Amino acid sequence: MSDMKRIVIVGGVAGGASTAARARRLSEEAQIILIERGQYVSFANCGLPYYLGGRIADRSRLLVATAAGLRKRFRIDVRTQTEVLRIDRAAKKVTVRTSDGAEADVEYDTLVLSPGAAPVRPPVPGFDHPRVFTLRNMADIDCIKQYVDEHKPKRAAVIGAGYIGLEMTEAFRDLKVDVTLIELMEQVFGPIDPEMAAPLAEHLALHGVDLRLGTAVQRVDDDGGKPVLTLSTGEKAAFDLAILAIGVRPETTLATEAGLKIGPTGGIAVDEHMRTSDPDIYAVGDAVEVTHLVAHAAALIPLAGPANRQGRIAADCIFGRDSRYRNTQGTSICKVFDLAVGMTGMSEKALKKAGTRYEKIYVHPSSHAGYYPGAQTLSLKLLFDPADGRILGAQAVGASGVDKRIDVLATALRAGMTVFDLQDLELCYAPPFGSAKDPVNYAGFVAANAIKGDVALCHYADVSTPRTDQILLDVRTPEEVRSGTIARAVNIPLDDLRDRLSELPRDKEILAFCKVGLRGYLACRILKQHGLACRNLSGGYTTYKAFAHAMDKGDTSPRCRTVASDTGAEPEPSAGAGKDCCGGAHCDNAPKAASVVRIIDASGLQCPGPIMKLRAAIDELAEGQSVSIRASDAAFAGDVPAWCASTGNRLVAMVRDTGHFVATVEKRLAAHSAAPAGHLGKGKTIVVFSDDFDKAIASFIIANGAASMGSDVTMFFTFWGLNVLRKEAPVKVRKTLVERMFGWMMPRGAGKLKLSKMHMAGMGKAMISGIMKKKNVLSLPELIAAARAAGVKLVACTMSMDLMGIKAEELIEGVTAGGVAMYLQTAEQGGVNLFI
Repeated sequence: MSDMKRIVIVGGVAGGASTAARARRLSEEAQIILIERGQYVSFANCGLPYYLGGRIADRSRLLVATAAGLRKRFRIDVRTQTEVLRIDRAAKKVTVRTSDGAEADVEYDTLVLSPGAAPVRPPVPGFDHPRVFTLRNMADIDCIKQYVDEHKPKRAAVIGAGYIGLEMTEAFRDLKVDVTLIELMEQVFGPIDPEMAAPLAEHLALHGVDLRLGTAVQRVDDDGGKPVLTLSTGEKAAFDLAILAIGVRPETTLATEAGLKIGPTGGIAVDEHMRTSDPDIYAVGDAVEVTHLVAHAAALIPLAGPANRQGRIAADCIFGRDSRYRNTQGTSICKVFDLAVGMTGMSEKALKKAGTRYEKIYVHPSSHAGYYPGAQTLSLKLLFDPADGRILGAQAVGASGVDKRIDVLATALRAGMTVFDLQDLELCYAPPFGSAKDPVNYAGFVAANAIKGDVALCHYADVSTPRTDQILLDVRTPEEVRSGTIARAVNIPLDDLRDRLSELPRDKEILAFCKVGLRGYLACRILKQHGLACRNLSGGYTTYKAFAHAMDKGDTSPRCRTVASDTGAEPEPSAGAGKDCCGGAHCDNAPKAASVVRIIDASGLQCPGPIMKLRAAIDELAEGQSVSIRASDAAFAGDVPAWCASTGNRLVAMVRDTGHFVATVEKRLAAHSAAPAGHLGKGKTIVVFSDDFDKAIASFIIANGAASMGSDVTMFFTFWGLNVLRKEAPVKVRKTLVERMFGWMMPRGAGKLKLSKMHMAGMGKAMISGIMKKKNVLSLPELIAAARAAGVKLVACTMSMDLMGIKAEELIEGVTAGGVAMYLQTAEQGGVNLFI
């Protein structure tokens, strides 16, 4: 076949530019004309929101290829700001109009259409308001950025919570603009399933986004130049600007007017060689209809990766190569502030719609080895054929490692692999990067166990409405259960299960669950081998809560729903709330928070400093009054909900602001009802045996944290631990020679303690003390004083004092003398006993 071809390409960016460059690499003789109606022939449209938010500072970095560059390197005739008006298939020419309005005909031997997709702008009154913007190209982002730079907007509305909507939301928050994100669906990021989107919604709220799900914009009016949105809820709100990001539709006007075949989804129909119904016309990119790799059905999947591959394939076929496009599987990822969400293949809702059989599992492993700093929870959903284990789809959400796992699963899916193959994948492992059992391996193990019959699975629908012949079994610890469980669940910790089998009915199926699914699996293995029927809740209570959030079930703590106990008693609701009210931040039955009467800045303090400040402030408030506390500690976002759940105070709001977390907490006196029968009390006992500086620090951090959460804390100091309580100044007391020798050899008080490792003649301790001061961690004397002020009981073992020659006068104020009976009584009354 001769290379003397005249190839005309309509549209640049990913598909068109890729076709042009590949065509030139295949032929130096071909005449290649690339026509682009915009000013820029190839730009990174996926990077536009990040340029607005300032993460990409240099605008020129968005220009992937310039017209001048393509002309110089590839000798391509690039014609920008030129629009193709119509196609004459019979004459094999296109009519174009240049920027000066002149029209001309351009002949072709082969035509390639890459018109892309245009933002959807439905016929809602007012969507043509000048401050309602869409985002498709460089001109759009230039217009938005110019307005933002000149007018410094305070409030923005983003309509649509897909890729562009989420990315623009983050960009505006980076600019300190208040954002209302409006989405017609009941979830954000529509391609994934609702329970996997639930963490994204919570994360958006944490970053101060006003999220309105299940809400439509009915009209837009003008108020002094500002768009005023009327929502389907009846609300009206004025904004400085709005971004319309409700999706895109393929640009098919040229193809339709030319009589080319349009597929059932509205995209240009092409074969596996990217050829349209006209053998001399190809089409690539967002405008074409593809076949879904898993569903084997027509689909519109506008992604940059497929567009680039399609351009390459079209060029190959133009020059006689047998290159084929092997369908699209929809692998994608989106950044949402500190989280990433990715997917490949089909979602559960798509499988249901297609009538395809499937099973699913959820796992929540760490992104890398848990003992290496920085590990983050990764939530992974795997969909597969229950008969042969063939992978049908996967979704993941997390702060780290999402891209890596979705890429592996996308490769496995395209290769036709099964969940059994996932078990055997040999993936990179070192503590900073992964685990010996990678999350992908782990998902394979869980799914394979289900197929092989090692464990039967149950899901949210099963445990949320169990049948009368079923019983829910929570195998977590009593402490975990206090933070929330599923209604009517019986609690038998996994480690006690074998000894308490008689408490479980043999005429009922047991639906077991734990936090993430592992202990539930172990429980089912035990129960099955003792003749009891059992199914395990895949993903455990973590996935249950995500489903509850996605289905608007509110707070799932015991105070919000009836939790069965051995006595059959129900917990009482919070004071002033309805019977089913938990008093949680999202509970519709809860009374509104009173005005904030205290504002606390705990910035710079590390755990447990912010919680200690919160507890002190709450103690000074009257019931119904609220406190606002601001903290920079990364653990604070997780600590505050747990503290409120434990103490019964109400978390009214939690937002993120400029790298800080701001929580509003309302004081509740009638906070918690009595713990269910069989649950341990809130006492904490810590035995301090060591006089190492670092171990003493850890002991008092735990003690202060527990006291801040309302626990009665007793610290029992014995043997070398007594040195922590000694006064630093010498005290005149009567001692024997041996007692005095002991006293000379042992450190006197908190200031004289040594590190357990790397003491280096005091250098190590000085270094760690300096770091503690820089990081705003309380010193050991300050921690001891805080513990005493919080009511922590310090007990010195009298037997150890006698053996070591330490007298009561040598100990700091507030220490009680006690023996083993006092310790045992305190330990028996508490729920936690630590030995340090």
